[in-house]
Amino acid sequence: MARALGQNGLSGPFGHCSVRLDDERFLVCAPRPMALIRAGEPGTVVDIAGELPPDVLGEVRIHQQLYRRRPGVGAICRFISPQITALAALGKTPRARHGFGSYFATGVPMWTGAALIRNDAAAEQAAALMAEQPALFLNVNGAVTAAATPERAVALAYFLEDAARVELAALSAGLADTGPVLAGDVAAERATWNGRIAERVWEFLLRNDPEPLAF
Repeated sequence: MARALGQNGLSGPFGHCSVRLDDERFLVCAPRPMALIRAGEPGTVVDIAGELPPDVLGEVRIHQQLYRRRPGVGAICRFISPQITALAALGKTPRARHGFGSYFATGVPMWTGAALIRNDAAAEQAAALMAEQPALFLNVNGAVTAAATPERAVALAYFLEDAARVELAALSAGLADTGPVLAGDVAAERATWNGRIAERVWEFLLRNDPEPLAF
């Protein structure tokens, strides 16, 4: 997950990702630039309820809150990508204007605080704002995606960055208010995981990865 995000322009020096281990614990990647995390480099096991281990980044609190509130979530990406950052700087989130955007047709909430989420109160509020949505914009600090599997969480990050690119293009063309959007049953039908959608994104992003791919 970390290398898929870090080595494909979805996150630079900052960001983190995690996978649920069971009802009480999750594994978060090492606190390093995700592109540089080596094959086999250990992460840290974190309790879903309780204090963070001393070597874990403070923002991992939002992972705790999402796993606690959403038992169906099996993986989380926290990343800072260029198109999302640019769109958020305008106070905007993407609309469902193309296939990738359809996965966010019900909306992408915007956390308006500019400070990093490094305390329990803020993490609780951000998780509550995200609710059951697949993604959350963190103002000018990137975004979060959450899904049932690592492949889907990473695919959502890839889709969200592209949805931000398309939204910026609509704004640049002056057509953001009049251009068509996907909605309702049309968007729901398009936002499918059938046909190895997430797995193909995973394979593409990890095309040169040293570890063997497994599903």
